[in-house]
Amino acid sequence: MAIEHFSTLKQHLSSQIVGQEALVENLLIALLANGHLIVEGPPGLAKTRAVNALAQGLEADFHRIQFTPDLLPADLTGTDIYRPEDGSFVFQPGPLFQNLVLADEINRAPAKVQSALLEAMAEGQITVGRKTYELPELFLVMATQNPIEQEGTYPLPEAQLDRFLMHIEIGYPDALSELEILKINRGEALSSKAKSDENADSEKKTALRTLSQSEIFSARDQVLNIHMAPSLESYMVDLIIATRQPEKYDDKLAAWLAFGASPRATIALDRCARARAWLHNRDFVSPEDIQAVFHNVLRHRILLSYQAEAEGITSNQVLDHILTLVAVA
Repeated sequence: MAIEHFSTLKQHLSSQIVGQEALVENLLIALLANGHLIVEGPPGLAKTRAVNALAQGLEADFHRIQFTPDLLPADLTGTDIYRPEDGSFVFQPGPLFQNLVLADEINRAPAKVQSALLEAMAEGQITVGRKTYELPELFLVMATQNPIEQEGTYPLPEAQLDRFLMHIEIGYPDALSELEILKINRGEALSSKAKSDENADSEKKTALRTLSQSEIFSARDQVLNIHMAPSLESYMVDLIIATRQPEKYDDKLAAWLAFGASPRATIALDRCARARAWLHNRDFVSPEDIQAVFHNVLRHRILLSYQAEAEGITSNQVLDHILTLVAVA
């Protein structure tokens, strides 16, 4: 069963990324929903490690790109290389042709680089010169942002933010998780000789079954077939409409919102809620599934008004308020 294989993968991720249960689950949701995600949190919270651990559990290629102000689009897409022996040009693929791509500190690159990544995320292809090249069918971008340092960064355009399935915020682990992190770090720092002396049975227990790409695509089909009641579909639409027509619900909400979410938000909410239900081994979507992914799907898709920013209102507070206003059908 595909769900059993994903449960094993989830256990592997949880053993590698301690204290970040929400990040682990949302990584798998993004994989099942065929979408990209942006993760925001302070340095040192295992954001890079998370994608590395996911790549270890999949039959997939992985590449990390450190975004910097001097990055060029060709550094992502690849470029045509001139061959002097026959006077021809040969395309050299860039890191975007991998299955899993980590765009580290994505907001440090200028707009021309963002546009190259936007085409890859939105269309599953890249264009170099006059030619267009298809990217792998399994293609997931996980971008990271550091909320602390804002100097020398470029805010992501709304059009690109809308292409991300989810925007996940992570924080520091608790004390017990921090102790577990210390143990894992010490174990990984052992010399190669010490590691070779470990018990063979222990190695067998920690062996991970790699998920093939065909199994991932099969799981995605199962997610799309999860049952969702018509009343819950209406509930999802009402939640999105509340961001566009807030005056119908509440004067306070109307004062806080400048722009609402696009139809991509409705699609993303549907896909993520189905994926979460499937991960929890259910064949139907519940209101809890929709509400659990609501903030991650909408956080980056709404624009707050000047009044909300002046009052110190955050996107999370606005989304909390919407959940209290819109009743489950």
